[in-house]
Amino acid sequence: MSEAIRAGLISLYRQPPQTPVEWANDHFYLSSESSYQEGRWETLPFQVAILNAMGNDEIRTVNVIKSARVGYSKMLLAASAYQVQHKRRNILLLQPSDGAAEDFMKSHIDTMIRDVPCVLELAPWYGTKHRDNTLKAKRFSHSKQLWCLGGTAAKNYREKSVDTVVYDELAAFDSDIEKEGSPTFLGDKRIEGSTFPKTIRGSTPKIKGPVEEGGCLMEAAAEESPHLFRFHVPCPHCRVEQALKWGGKECNFGIKWTPDRPTDAWYVCEHNGCVVRQYEMQEQQHKGRWICEKTGIWTRDGFDFFDPDNTEVPTPEAVSFHIWTAYSPFTTWARIVADFLKAKKDVTSLKTFVNTTLGETWEEDQGEKLEWEVLYNRREVWAGIPERAVVLMGGIDTQDGRYEGRIWAFGPGEESWLIHRFILNGDPASEELHRKVGVEIHRQFTRADGLIMRVERWCWDAGGHYSDEVAFESIRHGVQWVIPVFGASVYGKPIANFPRTRKNKIYKTEVGTDNAKELIYARLKLQVDTGAEVQSGVIHLPANNDLCDEQEIRQLTAESKVSKIVKGRRVKVWDAKGRRNEALDCFVYALAALRISQQRFGLNLDLLATSLIPDSTESRSTERPRAKSSFWSRH
Repeated sequence: MSEAIRAGLISLYRQPPQTPVEWANDHFYLSSESSYQEGRWETLPFQVAILNAMGNDEIRTVNVIKSARVGYSKMLLAASAYQVQHKRRNILLLQPSDGAAEDFMKSHIDTMIRDVPCVLELAPWYGTKHRDNTLKAKRFSHSKQLWCLGGTAAKNYREKSVDTVVYDELAAFDSDIEKEGSPTFLGDKRIEGSTFPKTIRGSTPKIKGPVEEGGCLMEAAAEESPHLFRFHVPCPHCRVEQALKWGGKECNFGIKWTPDRPTDAWYVCEHNGCVVRQYEMQEQQHKGRWICEKTGIWTRDGFDFFDPDNTEVPTPEAVSFHIWTAYSPFTTWARIVADFLKAKKDVTSLKTFVNTTLGETWEEDQGEKLEWEVLYNRREVWAGIPERAVVLMGGIDTQDGRYEGRIWAFGPGEESWLIHRFILNGDPASEELHRKVGVEIHRQFTRADGLIMRVERWCWDAGGHYSDEVAFESIRHGVQWVIPVFGASVYGKPIANFPRTRKNKIYKTEVGTDNAKELIYARLKLQVDTGAEVQSGVIHLPANNDLCDEQEIRQLTAESKVSKIVKGRRVKVWDAKGRRNEALDCFVYALAALRISQQRFGLNLDLLATSLIPDSTESRSTERPRAKSSFWSRH
């Protein structure tokens, strides 16, 4: 009688509620056929929020942009098993093709059912031929089903009422399924009647760009979400949180290695330059948290979400995560370096590295990105300052441990030549370093025809910690001659927005860095014609390693346009990605000095070139030659 009563009441039994992570740690098992190591599942710190989000009923959409070796397939399988057994949900799992679906059913789902006892209890047909046990669907004893189908056929999206739809390797799907619409549109229609609808999309990304032009479906899906989370881990030395980045040779942070011994790899902290070993960073992962780069909200577990002030906020309906190989204990940073060194020799292999190791989309067209080798090989030889140059402009960049300056000569049509570089190391607040900068500011130069020239206007970076020092130097040397500037990385801003009146005794000027870089990079692409008298806009670089070596040109071409989230919108901005770019910044400031001189002080390069007519004796003098009407004579 007791057994009969128990059997009669079993349909009313409900398990104690568990989160997906709790359930997976208790029940999930890594099958030998589909895992590197067979055994019980243990959720890694960076997997906790992703796995929980896959089972959180308050989150309707989960997007995961991922690399290889982060355990995504197993998280997806554990989440599916959790939904079937614990939540009693119907699931439609879509693969890019019918063949991929059959392989996934045989190698992953069948072995999962066999090795997870609580799921096996719901599969009395396991190991037998049965109508509830096919290569397309599994029907369990509690009447819930799990379909695994190919996403290329429109029929696979029809006549199925499910609670959860999963797109595995979404980037490999067709963007238009048999001319009936996108896969996510067709699949998400299947969950509209569910009490707890959920859509899970995950993939290694592919090609960057709009979907209609062959761009990545996974990236497009993630962009639909108002939240993009990256896993931030505190540095074990300075304790500052950061999302791990690849870095590379030209970047000041990220994964580093010794060129002749790439098996020794380490990480350089983005904030304070701390040297971190992989085991040290792995030990900090349990303190990590997922922070949204769009809104600043964060979570540790995928259930509780907080704003930047640590105030709890409602659970978002749609979330996107990005995770890549550097966080994984399944490989080493040295292995990542080895893969890169092997891949960089071939564009196709490098594309695979970017997609599968960095978990990033590949840009087929690098846009405004310039190859430094091309510019290095086209450097020119000239003596002194070319006679076509009629005015000098200077830019000074302020760094924490130095001042760097560049002087550019400009001629008619804004043809330009790099003629001087200085790098002064020391404390930027010290009087001694300011004295040295003063010497450089007042330096004189001799044009090829003997004309003595000095810089007509300087723009000095005052946007950092030393704005007061730069302001003082502007007052000391002349407020209209040395202009403190600060950058505004906003597209459409003028290259120089010189104020009409002084504030705090100086003319602190906003510089539209995006427009300036756009102009500079366009001009760097112009070809040099050695036979032309005037080459409007052409930028000339000297074949002089003391002035323009490999490092100078690398800095000049350090930036490229990338997509970023600015105030919730994806926009194209210039980004050096951690590479040194002082040479480019100095050129931007010199160009700003030219614009200020043109717009506010009447400089006309073409007019100056025709009015500056030195005679044979005066041209060799230390005095400036007389001119009928020149910029110099008026100022």
